Amino acid sequence: MMEKLNGETCIICEQQKQNGFHLYTSFICIDCEREMVQTDTDHPLYKFYLQQLSKVSQKQILS
Repeated sequence: MMEKLNGETCIICEQQKQNGFHLYTSFICIDCEREMVQTDTDHPLYKFYLQQLSKVSQKQILS
């Protein structure tokens, strides 16, 4: 689900963007999402995307 937000910082491009989505507690802009899904695994940017995605933090639910 895409959300219109008041400018959040994308964890991939590290820029303020209006449109994107949340993955756990991190924000990914729609532009980066489009680029990531079109990038081949042998492209040099693929490793960069993996590195940036490693910043995604997961909220843990404690029971």
